[in-house]
Amino acid sequence: MPEETPIEVTVQRDDQREQYFAEVAGQRAHLDFKPAGPGVLDFRHTEVPPELRGHGIAERLVRGALDDARRRGDHVIPTCPFVRRFLARHPDYGDLVAGPPAPR
Repeated sequence: MPEETPIEVTVQRDDQREQYFAEVAGQRAHLDFKPAGPGVLDFRHTEVPPELRGHGIAERLVRGALDDARRRGDHVIPTCPFVRRFLARHPDYGDLVAGPPAPR
């Protein structure tokens, strides 16, 4: 059985559309955000086209957005259920969550 080649995912920020996105195979995966105060972004919705699902693109999109938020000194509100699940699996990003820490 041949090994699958990993899909290249480069995450970019589009302030005009209020999205982090990645163009993959002519399709756009995106994470929508809304500014929620100085230095705070509300991560609202993650969307990956059906043809691209199952390749870890959403996870790499969220990781890229969180890494960018960290570089900028921003905090996030994880409204999106996928982002909340990602944060629960990756506590090393917990310092980016705005407000009091979530109960464990």
